[in-house]
Order: sequence, then C-alpha cells, then structure tokens
Amino acid sequence: MGKWSPLLAVCLGGFILLVDVTIVTVALPDIASDLQASLTGMQWVVDAYALALAAIVLASGALADQIGRKRTYLGSLVVFGVASLACGLAPSTEVLVVARAVQGVGGAAMMATTMAILNVVYHGRDRGIALGIWGVVAGVASALGPVVGGVLTEFIGWRWIFLINIPVVLLALWLTAKVVAESTNPHAQGVDVPGVITFTAGVAAVTYGLMEAGQHGWASAEVLGWIGAGLLVLVVFVVLQARSTKAMLDLTLLRRPSSLVILLAAMAFSFAAFGYLPFMSVWLQQSLGLRVLTAGLALLPMSLSSFVIAGTLGRRLHAVPFRYTIGIGMAVVSLGAFLMTTGNSWTVTLPGMIVTGVGVAVTAQALPGAIMATVPHQRAGMASGALNTFRQLGFALGVAVLGTVVSHSTEFDKGLESSYVVAGVVGAVAAVLALVFVKSRSAASGNEAKQALPVDA
Repeated sequence: MGKWSPLLAVCLGGFILLVDVTIVTVALPDIASDLQASLTGMQWVVDAYALALAAIVLASGALADQIGRKRTYLGSLVVFGVASLACGLAPSTEVLVVARAVQGVGGAAMMATTMAILNVVYHGRDRGIALGIWGVVAGVASALGPVVGGVLTEFIGWRWIFLINIPVVLLALWLTAKVVAESTNPHAQGVDVPGVITFTAGVAAVTYGLMEAGQHGWASAEVLGWIGAGLLVLVVFVVLQARSTKAMLDLTLLRRPSSLVILLAAMAFSFAAFGYLPFMSVWLQQSLGLRVLTAGLALLPMSLSSFVIAGTLGRRLHAVPFRYTIGIGMAVVSLGAFLMTTGNSWTVTLPGMIVTGVGVAVTAQALPGAIMATVPHQRAGMASGALNTFRQLGFALGVAVLGTVVSHSTEFDKGLESSYVVAGVVGAVAAVLALVFVKSRSAASGNEAKQALPVDA
C-alpha cells in the first residue's frame, strides 16, 4: 500500500476520537428524555469522557513508549470501539456515563499515540505534510461533530452517534495492523500507576463537588467535602510526582511562571470557549424549540470561523510572539463569551460564536509551540501530553462549573447568560496572565511549534 496509508490509519482513529468530544452535545436533550436523566447526569455524560482523556493521556504515552506505539494504538481502538458499543446500547444514565469514561480511556491512548506514530513513520518534508493533514482532520472533526450528531440523532436516533464509531474502528484496526510498523522507546521507564490513580481520583472528586454545588449549594458540607478531598488527593499526587523516577508530569513545568501560565491558559481556553456549549444546545432545543439538526447547525459558526482563520492566517501568526497570540487570542475568546446573549432567536448568538471561533483559532495554534518552547527537545512529548491534559481538564471543569451556574438560576435562559459572563471573566483573566508572564518567543523561532495539536476541546 502507499506511503500515506499509516497517515490514513492514524487519521481514522483521530477523527472519531475528536468527533466524540462534540458529537454528543446536540444529542443531550434526546438522551435525557430517553434515559430520564437530570442536568447533572448530562454533565457527567460529557465530563466522564473529558476527565478520562485528561487523566490517562500522559500515562498512555509512557505505556506506548514501553510496549509499542502500534500495539497501544490497536488496543486503544479496541477499547474505544467496545465502549462505543456499550454507549449505544446503554439502558440507563449510569451505564452510559461509565461507558463514556471507558471510551475516554481508549481515546486518551489514541491521542497519545497518533502523533508519536506520525513522528516515527515520516521524516523531513513528509512529516510536515503528515502533521498538516492531521491538523486539517482535527479541525474538520471539530466542525462536523455537532452537525453529524444532529443528523444521526434526528433521523435514526441518538444511540447511533456512538454506534457509527464501530465500522470506523474496524477499518482503522485492519489498516493499522497491515501498514503501521511497531516502534518503542528503549529508554522508557514505565507507567506511573500511583500518579494515574491519584490524579484521576483528585480531579474526579473536585469535579463531582462542583457539579453537586448546583443541587446543594456552594457552602454545603457535601460540596466542600468532595472538593476538599479532591484537592488533598491532588496534593498527594504532586508529592508522588516529586519523588517518582517515572513521573507522568514534570513538575518543573509548574515551577516556571511562563510554562505554568501557558498550561493555565490552556485550561482557561477550553473552559471559556467550550464549557457552555452543552447548555446552549439544551437552550436551542428546549427553549427555542429547534430541531436537533438545526441546533447542530446553529453551533457550527464557531467551528467554521475557527477553521477559516486557522487556514488563512495560521502561518502568519507563527511569526508573532506567543505572549501576544495567546493573550490576544484569549481576549477574543472572552469577548465572544460576553457577546453571547439569550433571546427569542438563535441568530442572537451568531456574533459571539463567530468571534469566539476567531479566538479559538489564534489561541489553539499558539499553545503547542509555546509550551514546547519552555522545555528541552527530548521532553517535547511530555509537554505536549501535559498541554492536552490541561485542555481536557479545563473543558471538564467548565462543564461542571457552568452547569452549576445554570442550575442555580430560577430561569434556564438567565442561568445560561450568567454562564457566558463567567466564561468571559475566565478568558479575560487568562489573557492578562498570558500578556504578563508568557515569554515573547515566537513559534517561528523553533521547530517544536510545527507539531501543532488539534484545535478542538
């Protein structure tokens, strides 16, 4: 088969991985109606996937280095496919949430291995072409998620947003087994199991506490207990990372102001740009009465504006210092959130959606190069994984916090408007921090920046 067959194999898995971040958004009202799920239950349908991605992606990279990238990718496809089947057949919200978490585990391993496989298989100009195509696939997946979800949910049912993954998984398995060569890292130190356990438990407890605040109030003993316990476990995680010889997270990233702010900006980016989308989908369908497909199309302007800006201005932005691309990008994301207002028509969201998409394009292209510029070349994989972790964590926390903001209001529309304000404030704070603390190095000053990450949530 041709030299681009490994790229196709990787893109197939990456496409369904990234589509599943957004495809579920427009299906949430139908899922809630069918499974009798509460708002908190719907938050967990979204967050179980995002939290698993955040918690497992770094460890998956270490596992792939040790047992083989091809073997890990094949295994992750199997896990993702089986979990997708379980999601599609789920008889209850609880089963669906668990299946989504398992799906996220498979997705995390896929995310950790796709770039590694491309880096091993392709070299020189071919590597640049492969990474560019991968970036386009990522952008298309992000844009098509709500539309594909709308089509499948409206015409054949919400369960097919998961079942559609299975034939793609089977094709990717066959192609990967046939055309991708195995590769390992002879210096791999193994998986940091205590780190994975403590990080997963800590972020899950904090997220659960934030979600419960919508029902019990921020000052309740249950909420404070869960959040406090989660923070305590995360302190244990940090201590373990400092003492481990195979730590999943290099703590020097958190000690340098520039790299720490870049990671926090990545978290704020996903929080401010994407955290309110599940609730906007509910508003579009239940408050405005839009059909599922129409709601999916209403969410499309953000992805389209992001795709257009990335395609037309992306290369020029590489010459701009990271301080300004991240800072200005986050400021534009913040402005987009503030421009969102509820009303009697979905058209009132258009200006905010389009502006947010512009900010997404500017910020997303800058974050990978910015974090890689803060570490030695041999630590680029860890830095890339850390960035993915913080981005997915930001999305999970955004859904949790903004869902609580929405549920605290007596009117859903007013609560959604308040969530936009919170998202805007988070984006504005991140913009200021980036402008003050991020070093002024530009993406064009290093080859690391060429290995860009997807622009989705």
